[in-house]
Parts: sequence; structure tokens; C-alpha cells
Amino acid sequence: MSGLDAPEIADAYNAVRSDNDATNWMLISYAAATGNKLSLSEKGTGGIAELAASLDDAQVQYGYVRVEYANDAESTRVKFVLVVWIGEHTKVMRKARVSVESGDVKRILSHHSIAITAGDRSELEEKDVVARLRKVGGADYDGGRG
Repeated sequence: MSGLDAPEIADAYNAVRSDNDATNWMLISYAAATGNKLSLSEKGTGGIAELAASLDDAQVQYGYVRVEYANDAESTRVKFVLVVWIGEHTKVMRKARVSVESGDVKRILSHHSIAITAGDRSELEEKDVVARLRKVGGADYDGGRG
């Protein structure tokens, strides 16, 4: 594959999904050091805001983030979001490969509630992402106010 079968990607994915690991996001990017294949470029504990700050405006990148939010006074939900980032300064040929390549990424990072294709960091504001997750999340006993 295009580098997506690397063990460090699987390890980071499992860390983000784990309830026992503080890691809550990971970022897959192209790296010249790996023969221009996709590889794990970063991971962290600062949530979607930290992921968004790590994005490169000149690249296509794939992020995976754990989002926790209170749905009502009685429960907290954990959902996973796949971010397909197409930076505004990305080369045209790199952009052209996203439709095929993102399918491969979705197979590797398969457990996610929503996928967001973004080219502007404002599309990754946590409150907006949580609102989208609420819409796909099922029962909301607090009427979306939580």
C-alpha cells in the first residue's frame, strides 16, 4: 500500500481509540523520508484544536481524532472523526489523488462517526464538529442543548 500499513500508524490509531491512553489525535502526512509515502507525522493529546494547528496548508493530510462531549447531564459520548485535509496551497496533482487515496485511508481508519473534508481550519471548530456528531449520534435527551 502507500505506507498506510506501517505499524506506527496502527499503533497510533489504537492509542486514539483506547480509553487508557491520553493520545486523542493522530496525523498522517506525506514524508520525503519515506519515499513520499504516507506516514504517521504527529500525534497528541490536545484534541481537535491541536490537530487543526498541526495541519499544513501545502499538503493533503489525514487526521483521526477522538471527541468527547456531554450529551446530557447523565452521559458523556465518545466519537471518532476522520479529517481529510486539503490545504489551500496543495499542488493540483496531489489534490487529484485524494478521492482514490482517501478510500484507502478510510479502510485503515475505519471506525469513525463522521468524515470531514476541509481546506480551512474554521471548518474544524470543536463546537461545530460536536454539533455534527450530535446529529449522527442517536438519542439526545437534552434536545441538543448539552
